[in-house]
Amino acid sequence: MSNDAVLEQLRRCLPASSLITGEHAVRPFETDGLTAIRERPWAVALPDDVEQVRAVLRICRQNDVPVVTRGAGTGLSGGARPLRNGLLLAMTKMNRIKEVDLDACTATVEPGVTNLSISQAVRQHNLYYAPDPSSQIACSIGGNVAENSGGVHCLKYGLTVHNVLGLRIETFEGDELVLGSKCLEQAGLDWLAVMIGSEGMLGVVTEVTVKLLPLPEAKRVLLASFRAVQDAGDAVGAIIAAGIVPAGLEMMDSPAIRAAEDFAAAGYPRDAAAILLCELDGTEEEVEADARRMQAVLAAHRADVRVASDEAERERLWKGRKSAFPAMGRIAPDYYCMDGTIPRRALAEVLGAIAAFASEYQLRVANVFHAGDGNLHPLILYDANQPGELHRAEELGRRILGLCVQVGGTVTGEHGVGVEKLDPMCEQFTAAELAQFHRLKAALDPAGLMNPGKAIPTLAHCAELGGMHVHGGRLPHPELERL
Repeated sequence: MSNDAVLEQLRRCLPASSLITGEHAVRPFETDGLTAIRERPWAVALPDDVEQVRAVLRICRQNDVPVVTRGAGTGLSGGARPLRNGLLLAMTKMNRIKEVDLDACTATVEPGVTNLSISQAVRQHNLYYAPDPSSQIACSIGGNVAENSGGVHCLKYGLTVHNVLGLRIETFEGDELVLGSKCLEQAGLDWLAVMIGSEGMLGVVTEVTVKLLPLPEAKRVLLASFRAVQDAGDAVGAIIAAGIVPAGLEMMDSPAIRAAEDFAAAGYPRDAAAILLCELDGTEEEVEADARRMQAVLAAHRADVRVASDEAERERLWKGRKSAFPAMGRIAPDYYCMDGTIPRRALAEVLGAIAAFASEYQLRVANVFHAGDGNLHPLILYDANQPGELHRAEELGRRILGLCVQVGGTVTGEHGVGVEKLDPMCEQFTAAELAQFHRLKAALDPAGLMNPGKAIPTLAHCAELGGMHVHGGRLPHPELERL
């Protein structure tokens, strides 16, 4: 069927304002937060409800049209990059909070609901939703599910996968999957864990039930500044070894500190080599006891420690951390944000290696990350208008992710693989593991039309890169071909 005929079918099932076509009209949707990679979609659909989602998927299935699902477009790995020959299914108009169950402490929402608005809607009941990405004012809960997003409080309260209790998903084959429950007592394969972080490759999320938590009775934020990055890295491991589990434990290095301070006036010490932001929460007694222990650990690692005096200062300190990404615009035209995760014991070693890589590639790197769980976010600063700088930034990023794998970590913590990390995936996973990923996708999307080309590299692609690692070795190409 011709493109015009497919569009006519789509027009019959969608309101006029919910189907966008034309080269100039679709341009705002050509990229997500990874702006270095762009592609204009053939058409954009913005359904209002589940019935329209089903109708769109049915038309695309019947006409072999690839579908890329998009939330708010804040993702940083190119997972929502559209396809020139495909439909972009944007879920932003499905933004209703359907139910707040105060007895079960849950909220059931549509995928277009923003992360922050959940907490705002239930604050009157002394509840909140714990995962809080830096983009929480804009990012959608459906996108959080797709990428398994975290945030500055993920150390104590976990990622999206730890806070979602149920999902409704429409598959490309026309089935509706109802996964999980409010009590999470279901036997068999953990389908919630399969779907959360699957980057829109297995189906379209149309409803999410999240866990709500009581607002903590007390909070305390400590700002620890260090003259040496090594001391800050060692302090992170010592805090966890002492049995202290902060609500948030964030680290920033000197370039990130100065940029955030200039941008947000958070009160950071501009001469520090690194800072740790440590938030403790719980009862007044718990917070007071943990704060004393925390200060002792930090002092043992040569930190200067300041405790936020009131709520306004606490919010200002966190504003600086959450402003770190946009603050980079003050010191470079472009930045490339990485997302590797490493064992905490390797923090100082890896930060030293990143500095050496940056010097080698003649690019600046500002480090901002969730230190408590070893989730690094090196921000590689470059100027896309300067010939070769984007290529060097990409090469540097791959070196950093390769290093994360070498020290026992992973290529992504919460930003997803998308198109950005396809090459590093070949280093982390064996041929057998990648083949299993492809079999799982084929079970739910046999046509391979849901977000094709994302998240899982083909075995042929890995072979072209020179083979792949298998438990420290290399798998020969004939084995790749056999699989």
